[in-house]
Amino acid sequence: MKSFAGKVKNPLEREYLFVLEDPRNGTLIGTSMVIAQHGTYEAPHIYYEVSEREHYSASIDRHIRHKVLSIAYNYEGPTEIGGLVVDPPYRATPDKPGKQLSYVRFLFIAMHRRLFRPRVLAELLPPLLPDGRSLLWEACGRKFTGLSYQDADRLSRQNKEFIKELFPASDIHAALFPARVQKVLGEVGPQTRGVQRMLERIGFRYMERIDPFDGGPHFEANVTDITLVRRFRTVKLAEEDFEMEGDDVLVAFEWEAGRNRFRAVRTHARLDNQLVFLPAKAKEVLGAPAGAKLSVIPFE
Repeated sequence: MKSFAGKVKNPLEREYLFVLEDPRNGTLIGTSMVIAQHGTYEAPHIYYEVSEREHYSASIDRHIRHKVLSIAYNYEGPTEIGGLVVDPPYRATPDKPGKQLSYVRFLFIAMHRRLFRPRVLAELLPPLLPDGRSLLWEACGRKFTGLSYQDADRLSRQNKEFIKELFPASDIHAALFPARVQKVLGEVGPQTRGVQRMLERIGFRYMERIDPFDGGPHFEANVTDITLVRRFRTVKLAEEDFEMEGDDVLVAFEWEAGRNRFRAVRTHARLDNQLVFLPAKAKEVLGAPAGAKLSVIPFE
């Protein structure tokens, strides 16, 4: 609430939590987040750069390519999107709650460009073991820290100092890992492939960087290259109701004061120059009066 209200003085220290609610019964369906900046001098963004090194021996005529992991730190990091969680009974339903929760973050970023960094990061989960452990962590991180994956993940949210002090500063050759560990480096887990496709569709690309704990891939995009941000527009709410099939959109309204200042809804709409015509129910959910300034992105 403090971030939405602007009560966190430094905009880059703000974190925004979005909650999806079923307006028919008030049921909480899921959440998503935007972190204004992931990576500061106090808590750097830490990752492995993934590169390829070539070696050739003339004496045995052997040419080998090695995948190499190099620890890296970003102290002026990008904006990060994350925290996407959908209650299992609502997943893969026609209302597409996961997509709504994902898109609303880009709608909010488009509405407040000055509050965010020029680039946006999405860290995707890789395949994990049935008990939730990470193959990469078991092969690498645990050996250097003596910590379990869960303990290291929990500790890193409070203090990342142990990573810098205990992880090797030199390059790590992936060939030293078991084959099944090498296979998951930079791979997207089965539960996250839909998110990967969505991100690639709107302008994100794999950056050849992975999480140092689980090996999950990092996808990034310039804010100006994200198609949803480029197609963002502001319009005024028309007084007349619109109850026909129209454009599928995500539309938002903000109050200047109050506890819940931001509200968005997926709905059909008719866009006519600088006006938007909405169904009565969508107006009710938004709580927006006729003539109010609304923000819109396509939901496609």
